[in-house]
Amino acid sequence: MKESNRDANTPLVSICCLTYNHEAYIRDALEGFLKQKTDFGFEIVIYDDASTDRTADIIREYAARDPGRIRPMLQTENQYSRGITNPSGAFNFPRARGRYIAMCEGDDYWTDPHKLQRQVEYLESHPGCSLCIHSARILTVDGSRSDRRMRPYRGNKKILPEQIIDKSCGYATASMVFPSRLVRNLPSYYTDCPVGDIPLQLLAAAEGYGYYMDRDMSVYRVGAAASWTAQGKMGDYAQKQRIYQEQMKRTYQRFDRATGRRFHEAAKSAACRIWYLTKVNTRRYGVVTAKKYRNYFRELTLRTRFYICMEIWFPGLYGWLAEYAQRERGKRR
Repeated sequence: MKESNRDANTPLVSICCLTYNHEAYIRDALEGFLKQKTDFGFEIVIYDDASTDRTADIIREYAARDPGRIRPMLQTENQYSRGITNPSGAFNFPRARGRYIAMCEGDDYWTDPHKLQRQVEYLESHPGCSLCIHSARILTVDGSRSDRRMRPYRGNKKILPEQIIDKSCGYATASMVFPSRLVRNLPSYYTDCPVGDIPLQLLAAAEGYGYYMDRDMSVYRVGAAASWTAQGKMGDYAQKQRIYQEQMKRTYQRFDRATGRRFHEAAKSAACRIWYLTKVNTRRYGVVTAKKYRNYFRELTLRTRFYICMEIWFPGLYGWLAEYAQRERGKRR
């Protein structure tokens, strides 16, 4: 790949990584970055939100080895607790120098040394593409069973903007590569959103199409104690889910307005799906199994549907199975 009209010292790709209490995982992430085999330069823009473990020390160790490539920002005071819920937009994107940005959080990692080369080659040769993703393996921290892959499609696929917005299966954040121009001037539907990956996908949908590579090139780690999902389950979970659903509804409404209602039906359906999933998460099974939401119910994994039906029809057996599974997880720790 030729980098015409570019400063030889400017990286083509900025890898943007967020960490918080990822001591047990961050080496995997950093090693996955450094093992990338590319014919272009890349940098690692990493942000730690005042971890209370040794995450920052490990980042310093790696940055000392490769100071030209690894560019850390290490907070001494946690910014998430001060209301900055999208640290990528606040701290990483403004520092990124590359034409493209590749995402990976500190508890996930890349497994294919040719991942960046494949994705950037596609983006370079298809200027209408604003997002390139791939499938990912799922690793469960506590050893419990989970769906084994994040595989939103079967086979390599061009993804229409409407399909990026309104989809039944999420995209692995560590699979996302996109042009950095998308995040130079962030709209309110990004900056005010409680999560970072969905509004990034909306930004991409507003600018072009996506491309999916049906190849596992990263690992999505489930169950890390400091993850957004784990933090969200603390305290009043039902209330947090209600607030999350309302925030996401506003995100899609703002996106709809910002794009001149070009994707109105897709945005409306996506917001409804998130509302539905909060009902699944809070066990509102009267709503979950209602006929009018049958399409969303069918999108749930077979395992999830099985356990919902078990809890509804055989609550005693379901309770015993849940206790047994918890005991087995305890033995593996």
